[in-house]
Amino acid sequence: MIASITDMTAVCPTESFDAVWSSHTLEHLYAHQVPQALAEFHRVLKPDGFALVTSPDLETVAALVVEHGLDHVVYTSPAGPITVSDIIFGHGRSIERGSVHMAHNNGFTCSRLGTQLLESGFTSVIVARSRFDLWAAAFREDADPEVIQADLRSVGFNLFEDAG
Repeated sequence: MIASITDMTAVCPTESFDAVWSSHTLEHLYAHQVPQALAEFHRVLKPDGFALVTSPDLETVAALVVEHGLDHVVYTSPAGPITVSDIIFGHGRSIERGSVHMAHNNGFTCSRLGTQLLESGFTSVIVARSRFDLWAAAFREDADPEVIQADLRSVGFNLFEDAG
């Protein structure tokens, strides 16, 4: 399927998926597009479905800015060194080479991501931090968060143990 996450109507029927996985995509949207994408996630999920979302954690990254500055190398990825600036604004080397889609156009904190998911119609949301990322599980009205979390734990995904 190829579609914009802000409008998947041409390729994704309403209430047709058990889960939506969004990894490092929302920060590439403009702020006004995020509610559209989250509403689409909600729309395509079955009533007992859930969305799993990850994005950079601006609160954690802001602490790195204060402590080390924008040019501090946080870690090395297969694409090379990743700086604080890369996490905030998008991978600079990729953007420099013409991959402007790598630019980040907005960002998230635990509170902002959780609030936006709830405002998009999800009935409950859990948000957790892990290193430099936020992880959110957002549940539709008939979803059983405890069962879904147990399923996630069974495959080694334990991020939400202490989250609220």
